Amino acid sequence: MASWQEFINQNEDRDGVRMAWNVWPSTRIEATKLVVPLAAVVTPLKDRPDLPPICYDPVLCSRSQCRAVLNPMCQVDYRTKTWICNFCFQRNIFPQHYAAISETNQPAELIPQFSTMEYQLKRSVTLPLIFLFVVDTCQDDDSLQALKESLQMSLSLIPETALVGLITYGRMVQLHELGCDGYAKSYVFRGTKEVTAKQLQEQLGLGGGVRGQAQAPGAGAGPGQRPVPEVQNRFLQPLQSVDMNLTDMIGDIQENPWPLQQGMRPLRSTGVALSLAVGLLEATFPNAGARIMVFNAGPCTQGPGMVVSEDLKDPIRSHMDLEKDTCKYHKKACKFYESLAKRAAENGHTVDVYACALDQSGMHEMRFLSNYTGGHLIMGDSFNTSLFKQTFQKVFAKDSTQQNFNMAFNASFEIKCSRELKIRGMLGPCISLNRTTAAVSDDEVGVGGTSAWKICSLDPSTSLAIIFEVANQQANSIPQGQPGCLQFITFYQHSSGQKRVRVTTLARHWADAATNLSHIAASFDQEAAAIVMGRMAVARADNDDGPDVLRWLDRMLIRLCQKFGEYHKDDPSSFKFADNFSLYPQFMFHLRRSQFLQVFNTSPDESAYYSNKLNREDVTQSLIMIQPILYAYSFNGPPEPVLLDSTSITPDRILLLDTFFHVLIFHGDTIAQWQKQGYQNSPEHENFRQLLQAPVDDAQEILQTRFPMPRYIVTDHGGSQARFLLNKVNPTQTHNNVYGWGGEGSAPVLTDDVSLQVFIDHLKKLAVSSST
Repeated sequence: MASWQEFINQNEDRDGVRMAWNVWPSTRIEATKLVVPLAAVVTPLKDRPDLPPICYDPVLCSRSQCRAVLNPMCQVDYRTKTWICNFCFQRNIFPQHYAAISETNQPAELIPQFSTMEYQLKRSVTLPLIFLFVVDTCQDDDSLQALKESLQMSLSLIPETALVGLITYGRMVQLHELGCDGYAKSYVFRGTKEVTAKQLQEQLGLGGGVRGQAQAPGAGAGPGQRPVPEVQNRFLQPLQSVDMNLTDMIGDIQENPWPLQQGMRPLRSTGVALSLAVGLLEATFPNAGARIMVFNAGPCTQGPGMVVSEDLKDPIRSHMDLEKDTCKYHKKACKFYESLAKRAAENGHTVDVYACALDQSGMHEMRFLSNYTGGHLIMGDSFNTSLFKQTFQKVFAKDSTQQNFNMAFNASFEIKCSRELKIRGMLGPCISLNRTTAAVSDDEVGVGGTSAWKICSLDPSTSLAIIFEVANQQANSIPQGQPGCLQFITFYQHSSGQKRVRVTTLARHWADAATNLSHIAASFDQEAAAIVMGRMAVARADNDDGPDVLRWLDRMLIRLCQKFGEYHKDDPSSFKFADNFSLYPQFMFHLRRSQFLQVFNTSPDESAYYSNKLNREDVTQSLIMIQPILYAYSFNGPPEPVLLDSTSITPDRILLLDTFFHVLIFHGDTIAQWQKQGYQNSPEHENFRQLLQAPVDDAQEILQTRFPMPRYIVTDHGGSQARFLLNKVNPTQTHNNVYGWGGEGSAPVLTDDVSLQVFIDHLKKLAVSSST
């Protein structure tokens, strides 16, 4: 039999699912004693080039409260052409076009290796993609010029049939009318007053919009649909009709013309501009895939959504201000952006925020726009940096066929589960569809109280953490050999405009924890568990104080050690963990020290950015965020991964650190001195030149594949930016270790944090203590 690790890897490759526990306890009480909840990390659109969509609709269970999709776990009677749903046990008749099926002629959805299926719906209307650019003009000329070039570049990547629109904002907000030959026409709105959806419809003559699916201009109306009135499309036009006009319009965008007084911030109307964008799409294309792309160069300083005053004497809020509740504009701004985010999400519209400024830009208040709609949240110093330019270009990356974008629009995600399970909630970029079924638990985590969620934007790396609970009270009530089943159904608009459904069905065995705890323990996936606990901790940190969250994490870790560790009471040296638990305490150690839970020297904007990425990336990328990877390059052998520890920092090594957000090359003291003396330039030291080049090549490979593009740093021993490395390594040697200070070899870290070894020693003491 394959090992559990092979089983976990196969399931992730095939279905994009990682379960924290791969054997489930049969009762609710035993499930709560596992400490780490029953949870799945699901990547709904995991890249599967070997999984082409099949061109017929899925077969659904006929019970109205179920509607699960036919899958390999269903019982099939080929003689009577019926099948029994594995969730509600309803007997269903196959549709007419399945008449030829038999045990030797099975449809793909009944073959066990096709536990994930993708269907292309036949009767769906092909919808155009919609891109609405919202551009901040309150920025210096170099940055604005670079942004305009990036926008013009993006027009060459967008399909000709896509609808495009443009809004610019500074002190005033301008909604540009497209398709005006020979002259520019725009509608100007005051930046101090919010425009309601009703006012927008009346002022622009939108006539209340068309409820239901919208179409491209000129497209025939589907059954039961009205064509979109032409008046609605003055602001959103097919790119093929306005390509030259829009390119010129973007090129003509000027800096905000209002004079800027000394010691004042520019008056910036981000809130009104966003309100206008959301209202425009809401009125014209409700429930259709669309992206609002906001390019923000600073904080909103007037009108709704204002986060700081225009006077520079008034600093933008810090974590300390949020803790003391002394932020004048914070709560009102959060409420405003959250209401906008809900409106956009309910209509299937994604909001991307590209914030490029040296100071904070209000991303903390605007985080709801990305967290609710699944849009990108990108942070940089300027639009004139390669970090922004290359990240923005990757947004329009193509899939493996090189024909369609690597993005999906206007998705909904639904879960069907066995009667013994209930859904507590989801942690990820989504909003609730308020679909209450018998499978919904009263105990909510994250976005709960529903079995279906709206996710306005998905890409192949978007991952969702779903928390379950066992509803079963007695172990003997589960039929012998009956597995527990889960089905994840993702409806989405493909970037080609087609409507598709991806269905993943999986089964796991039940075990009585009283007699078979070892089976449950052997099925533990410590990596998936660490990500689930990380997301739960970040969600708690939004409402609780930092120390409370750390205490909760510590408590959970101690309980897990007590449950699954092998030890003698009150004897720490006897403590042992199985291999599949051994790294989990290490992950928790690094999570406690990470920027997700430690806000010292981090702005609220940065905290919002980091949390957003942890809440949407897959297990592999999220683990890099929690515990970065460190590689060493030296003359002693080929490049090798080394411990994320201060003992790995030696004078004769080059280190490559990947934290997901940063890629850093660190030259040890000796290497740095050789480089300063120029040895790499002489032919007889060719091997030294190759040693210097090797980490650069590896770093470039990471930069090319990672989204968003990380910040690239090259530093030497003693350099100011070496702090990025020293902040992440386990501080085995510090200034408090007299033995290590000033000696040869590894570099000490100036910190009062405890090392991993001290952390583990204390953990063992608490785990084995009779009084704990």
